[in-house]
Amino acid sequence: MHYEITLPADYDMGVIRTRVATRGSAMDGFPGLGLKAYCVRERGVDGSPVNQYSPFYLWRTTEGMNSFLWGPGFRGLSADFGRPVVRHWVGLAFARGPAATPTGATKRTRALPADADAAEAVGAAVEDLGRVEGHPALHSTAVAVDPARWELVSFSLWSGPPPEEDGAIRYRVPHLSSPELDDLSAGRHW
Repeated sequence: MHYEITLPADYDMGVIRTRVATRGSAMDGFPGLGLKAYCVRERGVDGSPVNQYSPFYLWRTTEGMNSFLWGPGFRGLSADFGRPVVRHWVGLAFARGPAATPTGATKRTRALPADADAAEAVGAAVEDLGRVEGHPALHSTAVAVDPARWELVSFSLWSGPPPEEDGAIRYRVPHLSSPELDDLSAGRHW
């Protein structure tokens, strides 16, 4: 699950950093949550053209996701910034890396062409996890699909600045909540 709150170009991003520092730990024990990466983009940093608060979640249970979306945390965020569009995908694969504490993230989204064999494209995306899985700075990585849009998303957490990848958005991650990270199913999910 992912949503993006794009902020004005002159927005004081210190407000977001303070929000994460003071409220981020509220999700540290949230039932059903594998991880929540508090992703931030700042205009002019890491090639970002925008200021953005952009959390990314890997849910272990649908009940956990629903508890969050219909509970006080998301209602508070919506009251402060307006209700964002929440994107969600079906998980295809997940892998852990050797790094302990992530401070950066990358997200790459790509559409599956209408004439492509969807099963082959999904299989190739899952195999692509192996390309980064052993990287010493990798904390974790996931691949998911939106079958309504036929869109793949790859999301990776990194210790240190995230590597530059073609077509990937780079984020800073000032906090990670990961109450059920060890319970996320590793490997291919079918």
